Amino acid sequence: MEKSAEEYRIQSLDMDTQMLLKTALKDPSSVNLEKVSDILVDQSLKDQVFSKEAGRICYTIVQAEAKQNNGNVFRRSLLNRLQLEFKSREETRARSLQEWVCLVTFICNIFDYLKVNNMPMVALVHPVYDCLIRLSQPDALMNEEEVDCLVLQLHRIGEQLEKVNGPRMNELFYLLRDGFLLQEGLTSMARLLLLEILEFRAGGWVLSGTAHKYYYSEIAD
Repeated sequence: MEKSAEEYRIQSLDMDTQMLLKTALKDPSSVNLEKVSDILVDQSLKDQVFSKEAGRICYTIVQAEAKQNNGNVFRRSLLNRLQLEFKSREETRARSLQEWVCLVTFICNIFDYLKVNNMPMVALVHPVYDCLIRLSQPDALMNEEEVDCLVLQLHRIGEQLEKVNGPRMNELFYLLRDGFLLQEGLTSMARLLLLEILEFRAGGWVLSGTAHKYYYSEIAD
C-alpha cells in the first residue's frame, strides 16, 4: 500500500510547494516536473531528514508518470540536476559539510529507490562510488559526520553496489581498512564505526547478533 502524500516529509515546506508536490505525486502531467525535481533537490540539500525520505517521493512520482503517460520527464530532470550537483561536489563540501552529507544521502537514496527493470540505474553507480570513496579519504575520516554518513549509506546500499561493481567496493574497503589501521587522530567513535562496517561487509553484509549488540551498546554509551 502506497503511503499518502501527507505522510511524506513535505509538511515543513510552504503551502504552495506542498500543494505542488502533492499534485505531482498523484497527477504528474499537470505540473512542471522540472520545477518539482529542483524543489526536491534543493530541500534535500538543506534537510538531512528530508534527503533520506526524498528517494521515496521521487520513486512515487516516477511510477505515477510512467503509469499516466509512459513519460520520464521527471526522472530525466532529476538526473540532470543530480549531475550538476555531483560535478560541483568538492565546492559543496568546502562550503558546507552538512550540505555535502545531505547530497551524498540523497544520491544514495535515489540509487536505492529508482530502478530500471528491477536493477540499479547504471548512470548512478560510478557517481555513488565516487561520493563514498571521497568520504573514505583521510581528511573525511577525521569528521565523524562524514564517517557516520558513509557507514549509513553502506548499510543501506552496500550489498547492491557490490553486486553491480565488486572491484570498486574492494577499492573502497582498502581505503577504510587502511584508515582504520593506519590513520592517526581518528575519534574513538569514527574508529568504532569503521570497525563495524568492516565486520559488516566481511560477514556478507550482515552483522551477527553478538556483534550488533556490542557495537550498538557502545554507540548508545
